[in-house]
Amino acid sequence: MQFVTAAVAHLSGDAKERALSAAGIPQALLERPSARVPATSFSALWLAVARELDDEFFGLDRRPMKVGSFALVCQAALSSPDLDRALRRILRGFSLFLEDVRGELHLEGKEAIVRIFNSIREEPDRRFAEETMMILLHGLMCWLVGRRIPLELVAFTHARPPYSREYPLMYSNNLAFAVEHAEMRFEARALCAPVVQNASTLQQFLRTAPQSVFLKYRNEESWTAQVRRKLRGSVGDAESWPVFETLAREIGMSPTTLRRRLEREGTTYQTIKDQLRSDVAIDLMCNTQLSIDEVGARIGFQDASAFHRAFKRWNGVQPGEYRRRRREEEN
Repeated sequence: MQFVTAAVAHLSGDAKERALSAAGIPQALLERPSARVPATSFSALWLAVARELDDEFFGLDRRPMKVGSFALVCQAALSSPDLDRALRRILRGFSLFLEDVRGELHLEGKEAIVRIFNSIREEPDRRFAEETMMILLHGLMCWLVGRRIPLELVAFTHARPPYSREYPLMYSNNLAFAVEHAEMRFEARALCAPVVQNASTLQQFLRTAPQSVFLKYRNEESWTAQVRRKLRGSVGDAESWPVFETLAREIGMSPTTLRRRLEREGTTYQTIKDQLRSDVAIDLMCNTQLSIDEVGARIGFQDASAFHRAFKRWNGVQPGEYRRRRREEEN
């Protein structure tokens, strides 16, 4: 909900009401910081705010990024032979459309660094501008080369916000805060990846934007997706969650090879397993009458206290408290 609140911060009362209504988001949710909205709703809100302001950057910059600017940036990058030149064109494009926010690409050894220079003064706007620019840049990078590019580090100039538990899923497991300049780091060799998109796929990408941007590129044939699909079959049976070595054999490779391939995609078996368990637990608590202990058993926890500890580690609150808050929000 913090992102929803930030997205509508520069709208007047009537415009805010219209934008929220177009996205199907009740205005009362703005008063509930722990509430959540579907990705489709936030995507619709982004488009609605852009229409109201004629600004695809939420009114955060002194120079409005007029509707259609993002499409032009994408088209400019499309003719690049590789990610290196595409990313430089993207950064140049954003610097032409925006006044207060710009990015530069640097190389330091085996690392590529996109550094964001942000002169927005108001702290909430400054924070949301960095969050949004990181999403736009990384989403475009992943789409252009047709695969998820793992980020080794993402750093922000603001202090760690209360909702920072969302950041690992959005950006990277490795985060830094209160630094001089925001930046994201990734392997420099990714810059050699060829641009695989064309005019036809661009049209599809733009039709589903901005959701296609902030959900990044999802390759359903990736090793991450294959592992997640295998694990889904274990939901509901506390005894059937496989150890990593067993799952690797089922996929048809050695544990060492699978571990290395997951690392190249920026994840681990434990991370995939924890994200799936968290997703399923939240779904069961919100949409069934199962007890908390029964929910834990469904996702492989035979010890109820272990499930309570794990859920708090994943989501910042105990499962009972999470369910209570969701019910209060619904009422």
